[in-house]
Amino acid sequence: MSGTSVLALRLAGPLQSWGASSRFTRRTTESAPTKSGVIGLLAAAAGIERGDDARLAPLAALRFGVRIDQPGTRIRDFHTAHHAVTGASMPLSERFYLADAVFLAAVEGDHTLLTGLRDALRAPVYAPYLGRRSCPPAGRVDLGLHEGARLHDVLQSMPWQASAWYRRGNRSPQALTVLREAGPGESVQTADVQRDQPVSFNAAHRRHALRTVVTLPVIPGLAAAGGSRDMHDPYAALDAFDAVEALEDERP
Repeated sequence: MSGTSVLALRLAGPLQSWGASSRFTRRTTESAPTKSGVIGLLAAAAGIERGDDARLAPLAALRFGVRIDQPGTRIRDFHTAHHAVTGASMPLSERFYLADAVFLAAVEGDHTLLTGLRDALRAPVYAPYLGRRSCPPAGRVDLGLHEGARLHDVLQSMPWQASAWYRRGNRSPQALTVLREAGPGESVQTADVQRDQPVSFNAAHRRHALRTVVTLPVIPGLAAAGGSRDMHDPYAALDAFDAVEALEDERP
């Protein structure tokens, strides 16, 4: 099958970090996944080497969007390191992360290309990670391929992906924030510019171009995501303990 489709991804984990412009000893994170980070995740799963710009180009051309389903908490960490050869101490660096965040990301493009990327996520060549190697995803990343769909429609219609413990305290949201690329010929009155359009991941000359990002609210699908993807619910053990105590209290 040819034509345009949308591949949906659930990006969730204990920690995520999506840098767009940080350098040197201060490594910040954006409040949502960057296009560069998500394309890097897909490229790693597909086994594309960092210097293979020719294979990267079709992935970089995909239209990208993300929905903030669970914003998480920004935290700071101090990182120490030593030179691999000399053993000398490297400068202390300050690194920022998003803790307990959940995002719905999606890429729109050629159906055949996205089918291959979906299959790669299910049997990745290199392990995917959420912005940094120290941030593995929790649970399955691939949420399926939507044939003939459009990016905005998928970001609006997909069920709310927040964790079960977060939904307990927040119920169904009135609106969620979507950040996406404008479509071909789409008239955009207000937009932001972000330098996260990947050009090359080569370690010797990593390059990114500017990208236009549109921000807008959407009402997500009415059904919440199934609990099967919640790999860790910190309240589950407490709920089970309370249920046992209740049974004990009912005994004569």
